[in-house]
Amino acid sequence: MNPRITIDPEVCSGEPCIRETRIPVHVILSHLAAGEDEKTLLKNFPNITHQDILACLEYASFVTTEKVTTL
Repeated sequence: MNPRITIDPEVCSGEPCIRETRIPVHVILSHLAAGEDEKTLLKNFPNITHQDILACLEYASFVTTEKVTTL
């Protein structure tokens, strides 16, 4: 997984966050899903970078590749 995304039980109750921040991945994804552009995101969250946004998207892609099998 991308090292820009961390999961620490002591930070945001273990939610995946952008490294060295308390910004959960789902917050960035929610803003993107609502149509917010990258420029606005970077302005509103000055502690993140373009690479952090890409890492959030990569994380979302990874977790949605889980497959359900039935027995």
